[in-house]
Amino acid sequence: MLMKKRYKVISHTADVGIIAYGKTLSELFENAAYGMFSLITDIERVKEKGTIAISLQDNNLEELLIAFLNELQYYFSMKQLLFRKFEILSLTDTKLKASVTGEKISDHQVLHEIKAATYHNLKIKKIKNNYQVQIIFDV
Repeated sequence: MLMKKRYKVISHTADVGIIAYGKTLSELFENAAYGMFSLITDIERVKEKGTIAISLQDNNLEELLIAFLNELQYYFSMKQLLFRKFEILSLTDTKLKASVTGEKISDHQVLHEIKAATYHNLKIKKIKNNYQVQIIFDV
């Protein structure tokens, strides 16, 4: 059986973006993170060597999603970490607990140097029984 598409890359003037999909909000957040790191590197080559716990709070789901992605971006740019496994442990409209797994950048090729996830046209939508969101990343 074919796996449901996690995300698709979209073109945007000077930046890069994705549309992430999920059957649940948790899956949407996981797939958005997966899509972001797929833009950063060949995610299939990243090994699961270490796990980090993330706990965040924000005003609403959209702000929480951006906070989550920008927290992951912080670990990428400041701690030189790449992730390939994203697990949302709990999610409400204002709180998130997640576990992310990956390894040091070491010999991985960086495809896009993402600076931040942006609020540009950001809106989590429910279409039929699935969620989707468009995210533009500042590169």
